[in-house]
Amino acid sequence: MNNQVIAKNDIKSDKTDALKNKFSLMKKEFIKSYQFHLIILIPIIYMIIFHYFPMYGIQIAFKDFSGVKGILGSPWVGFKYFEKFFSSPVFWVLLKNTLAVSVYALVAGFPIPIILALALNSSKSIAFKKTVQMVTYAPHFISTVVMVGLMYQFFSTKYGVVNIIIKYLGGDPIMFMGEASWFRHMFVWSGVWQNAGWGTIIYLSSLAGINPSLYEAALMDGAGRFKRMIYIEIPSLMPTIVTLLILNFGRVMNVGFEKALLMQTATNMETSNVIQTYVYQIGLNSPIPNYSYASAIGLFNSIINFVLIIVVNWISRKVSENSLW
Repeated sequence: MNNQVIAKNDIKSDKTDALKNKFSLMKKEFIKSYQFHLIILIPIIYMIIFHYFPMYGIQIAFKDFSGVKGILGSPWVGFKYFEKFFSSPVFWVLLKNTLAVSVYALVAGFPIPIILALALNSSKSIAFKKTVQMVTYAPHFISTVVMVGLMYQFFSTKYGVVNIIIKYLGGDPIMFMGEASWFRHMFVWSGVWQNAGWGTIIYLSSLAGINPSLYEAALMDGAGRFKRMIYIEIPSLMPTIVTLLILNFGRVMNVGFEKALLMQTATNMETSNVIQTYVYQIGLNSPIPNYSYASAIGLFNSIINFVLIIVVNWISRKVSENSLW
């Protein structure tokens, strides 16, 4: 009996010593590379302060919020504001406009950086490759306000270059920035022009990591440029493509708020009024702001995005074995 007790105590002692040694090694490793851990600490603090801590205010969506009573003192109303939004006549209009712009932007904009990256990777001229990269990357650094201002200048019915050309060719000027039917096209393709080059960076880095021996083997087998792209480059890009596609689906309900608001006019509200701009109108740009109603709409939007990213990630894992987790 005493031997069993002694054996158990020895086992506990060994486990304790092992934990102490493990902790000691971790401590030494941490001290050895403390600069790295301090660098990691900065984004963690940023995420906590600006992304997690504000979640405290989500409860406003379930309360009849009053600035005088504060968040904790405001009375609970449950799903009142969610029901109000779902029964509102603008709900389906906002949902249709948001999905139409987002899906359009995803279908039109997602493949172009991939195609551009494959084309640049196949270029043998370094000077040409760098020139194209510089020209296509540059628009990304234009601010949204300046971007929309340029669009108003270029597509103006009186002084815009585009309408001057149309009139020169015998056509009638088109109100690109004012007609509801043109809003989605202007929004999406200006975004493609602005971000396509920047989006190629990730794909080019993935292509640069392909083992050169694969190209050598393909050349020995007589594979041409097109076959090398089909059988080597595209399969190598698939994990990156799937990851970015999942992330894009997770933002499908988030139309660029600033750009949509700046492009919005009284004549194109039929298609330009999306969920984000409506939240701004209700929560901030209203004579009597309704913070609870705006918070409920914003929370609904976030939940849809969260569900979409979970579903698309699950489908991707089942179909292609590539996923975020």
